[in-house]
Amino acid sequence: MYTCAHCTVLACGEEYPEKLPKNCPMQKAGLMNTVLETYSLPENRTFYITASELEALGYCQWPRIKETILLCQKMGYTKIGLAFCRGLRKEAKIVDELLRRAGLEVVSVICKTGGIDKERVGIAPDSKVNPGRFEPMCNPIAQAMLLNEQQTQFNIALGLCVGHDSMFYKYSDALVTTLVAKDRVTGHNPAAA
Repeated sequence: MYTCAHCTVLACGEEYPEKLPKNCPMQKAGLMNTVLETYSLPENRTFYITASELEALGYCQWPRIKETILLCQKMGYTKIGLAFCRGLRKEAKIVDELLRRAGLEVVSVICKTGGIDKERVGIAPDSKVNPGRFEPMCNPIAQAMLLNEQQTQFNIALGLCVGHDSMFYKYSDALVTTLVAKDRVTGHNPAAA
């Protein structure tokens, strides 16, 4: 079992590590070689290099939205998907406007699309936020499928719920980046907890 979160050696930061912990993933030289080959695949190479170059250019200078816009531009993406939470629709509108100002076409889909009551997918009435009332379900699979239908080249997740974001990533044909990770308690800054 790998326990990198508890490592004090940090051999991964050395070009020629002298000492690898017994359970270090770097003990898997064959896997690391396979991974390195995978970065060379046409669908990965340019994207990864571009993202890494942007990391170096804007390191500790640019907010994530700027980095996202520049990634889209440098990759030649013109049609961007925006899957957002209804609770962050004000922020979604701002992101949409920033993307458009940067010359990108934006297709946005709200989480409650479909207007389907939660009970229709098996959520018990007493498990709703407001039991006894119509409460639309978040619909991340529909968000992904609608963006797929529009053939977006890159998708942005903005404040999707925990787990719902996972389903969106699973069903999205395009690569996805998370612009905002929802955390209602910390003002959408999960690291603050």
